[in-house]
Amino acid sequence: MKRLLSGNEALALGAYHAGIKVAAAYPGTPSSEILETLATFKDIHAEWSTNEKVALEVALGASYAGVRAMASMKQVGLNVASDPFMAAATTGVVGGLVVVSADDPGIHSSQNEQDNRHYARMAKVPMLEPADSQEAYDLIALAFDLSEEFDTPVLLRTTTRISHAKSVVQVNRSRKEPAPAKFGHNVQKFVMLPVHARLRRPLIEQRLSKLKIFAETFPYNQIFRGSGRLGIISSGVAYQYAREVFPGASFLKLGMTYPLPERLIREFASSVERLIVIEELDPFLEENILAMGIKVQGKEFIPKSGELSPEVVERAAYQAGWLKPATEGRKIGPLAGLPPRPPVLCPGCPHTGVFFVLNTVGQRSKLLDEQGKSEKEGSLIITGDIGCYTLATYPPLQAMDTTACMGAGIGQALGLEKAGVTAPVVAVIGDSTFLHSGITGVVNAVYNQSKGTIIILDNGTTAMTGHQEHPGTGVSAQGEKTKAVELEPLVRGIGVEDVKVVNAFDVKALRAAVRGAIASPQLSVVIVRGGCSVRLKTRSGQRSIDPDKCDNCGVCLRLGCPAIQKLDEKLYIDATLCAGDACTLCEQLCPKKAIAPANQSPKEIA
Repeated sequence: MKRLLSGNEALALGAYHAGIKVAAAYPGTPSSEILETLATFKDIHAEWSTNEKVALEVALGASYAGVRAMASMKQVGLNVASDPFMAAATTGVVGGLVVVSADDPGIHSSQNEQDNRHYARMAKVPMLEPADSQEAYDLIALAFDLSEEFDTPVLLRTTTRISHAKSVVQVNRSRKEPAPAKFGHNVQKFVMLPVHARLRRPLIEQRLSKLKIFAETFPYNQIFRGSGRLGIISSGVAYQYAREVFPGASFLKLGMTYPLPERLIREFASSVERLIVIEELDPFLEENILAMGIKVQGKEFIPKSGELSPEVVERAAYQAGWLKPATEGRKIGPLAGLPPRPPVLCPGCPHTGVFFVLNTVGQRSKLLDEQGKSEKEGSLIITGDIGCYTLATYPPLQAMDTTACMGAGIGQALGLEKAGVTAPVVAVIGDSTFLHSGITGVVNAVYNQSKGTIIILDNGTTAMTGHQEHPGTGVSAQGEKTKAVELEPLVRGIGVEDVKVVNAFDVKALRAAVRGAIASPQLSVVIVRGGCSVRLKTRSGQRSIDPDKCDNCGVCLRLGCPAIQKLDEKLYIDATLCAGDACTLCEQLCPKKAIAPANQSPKEIA
């Protein structure tokens, strides 16, 4: 049967057919759809875990019970999960364990651009890289087989285009019956006391030696002979681009990129006159091949950062002399681009009001220069986090000073406070991010007697990655009602005494809560609660601006709401974008009372 599937959908279906019993993940673009697809199968356990570390620990525990399990995450998620990942590489597995890392070349939705192939070499575990959806479907099954055969977790790496691009998949398997769960007590294997870890260490090297031999005959390490004398080694989506640019070249396409098949690479290199490597991000393959003593070119011309594309590869090929213009390859023209669209919070976003308040309460709008740098000592410092709300960095809100990684804002705020900065410091974090890695920051703030302010933006979902559930929503990944973790008693239980809950769409209440928290001599937590506007099922009461009352003061524009627009020096509200009664922030702020529901005269609410 043929199906049109994205790489993520193919990975999920392939894992299901391979007999997976437990799947765990934390949502993160470009990996989110893997777990979302697996959650549709009701005869397995699929969960959104609190964070990636927990997800991998859940999967590892299931593996110890002898069943096949998988943890999936984006590239920075593996940083969070690196502790259990390295532990799993040491203990080995029982049931097959696969870790999917979806890398993000080009930094489409991440805080960095990292190449997670290095994790395979560091952990000394095998790594597979599919080049299309068919290979995603096929390789995930092989990954589970490899895991069990070699007593190792397997890293399967995708990138954004493999994750999200769709291609035809020949679905040629039915579901394998999962093994029954049974835990066998094996202290030397599972309990990593130093005495046991030292015994496991030589076994890791023995495993790697066996994997190197296996890589030589791995069926997805394939040679394709061309008509010319140019040889190209590539993998993943870069292989697809290279095939398009170099139709006459010979190719060694690698489906297993760690450990590398040294004998196969030497054989291929000896059969061509010039050898090049085309790969995204770091020169991972190139450096390993150079270490073999094989002459090869690559990152001297291929960019080390950003996504590759046929155009990027072809431009590098002409520069390097690998192609001769007008005689080989395709004719390239200028890259067509779309008009730039600045990223903004959605109309009716529950985060808008609090950032407007933070900007005005802290007098930041008067103290920031065009580059967003503080001109005056004492302006409010806002340490941010990873989420939709990070967009508040941009004008006109300009209400974010730091963003590093999930949960870092709370720790950074404490660090600024203890360093002795005189300005008030506010840490801002979303509800899903707080449950992911913000709780320990609050524990640390309580323990170290912080006097700062923490604002938790509770919109009841993991909005940035596609509105997935989390422990605070009370709904599982598979749509079942479960126990919701309540933020207020959780924060109080940690030891915070000053805890307030505020309506995200009440400007006066927001202003009072923020001012009170900043002025408080003790650690304060303000929970700002309001539903994500994207999840509104119906909208009513869209606002409009009375041109006779509006004096173009621009206060409403300082919200940065996309629904409020200006044409021919006149302000108006786009009713197709306005969240209406669910928001009303602009109506509350208008000093001239010129904003009201479209079907209601502004005079009636003046």
